[in-house]
Amino acid sequence: MPISNLESQIESLFALPAPELTGERRQAALSVFAEFKSALNRGEVRAASRSDDGQWTVHQWVKRGILLGFRLGALVDYSIDDNFRFFDKETYPTKRLTINDGVRVVPGGSTVRDGAYVGQGVTIMPPAFINAGAFVDDGTMVDSHALIGSCAQVGKRCHISAAAQIGGVLEPVGAMPVIIEDEVLIGGNCGVYEGAIVRERAILASGVILTGSTPIFDAVRGEIYRREGDRPLEVPAGAVVVPGARAITIGAAKDWGLSVYAPIIVKYRDEKTESSVKLEEFLR
Repeated sequence: MPISNLESQIESLFALPAPELTGERRQAALSVFAEFKSALNRGEVRAASRSDDGQWTVHQWVKRGILLGFRLGALVDYSIDDNFRFFDKETYPTKRLTINDGVRVVPGGSTVRDGAYVGQGVTIMPPAFINAGAFVDDGTMVDSHALIGSCAQVGKRCHISAAAQIGGVLEPVGAMPVIIEDEVLIGGNCGVYEGAIVRERAILASGVILTGSTPIFDAVRGEIYRREGDRPLEVPAGAVVVPGARAITIGAAKDWGLSVYAPIIVKYRDEKTESSVKLEEFLR
């Protein structure tokens, strides 16, 4: 089915009240959803995409299609045995990867949910979780205890380090999902949420937290980056961000000498940075 036809059918089905999605209509909707999910798995449709000028566009109909799957799905028993009990929507089982997908899944309890795209050469260390609607491009490393949220977009040759969380943003449907562009390093225990964009080749040192309300202080260029209206928070390309603090200058907090968390850009990538963050090819 052409993508344009798939989009129109998803939009029509999503607009229907839940009580009308029963019987033969529900079966027809499940058939459309299955085709939509297959396109997600192949990476042919995605929740957001980048144009040639570097701007990202949210594809709201794709988010609606993912939400439609939750509405259509009945709760089923996915238990392995009496000791490993799992119950989830029948529309979102675990993704059925094969050796031909070229994805390295190290034993130990990782899960990729159906409807996520995982590219060639991706490595998944246990335990990690990649949710439905996520897009993880070729050559990326998803390390232990890392989370890639629903609709999150992760580029090529990234390193999502241990215990990092890449939030999704499935709802509201018009909101930008979290975006990690190509060759980004996300350090251990980092968190990127609320539609923040980390531009290509940036580095987030361990412990950096970015949300929609987090200002980033660029100590190199003397600028402060914030979310403004519909424009998401962005980390500039090649920036090296570390966790820092800034003093509170008013009220009792000033008298007490308190400060609040502040991510700080301390440099931009150079040859020394390249040598320290390079992933050895033999690890892949």
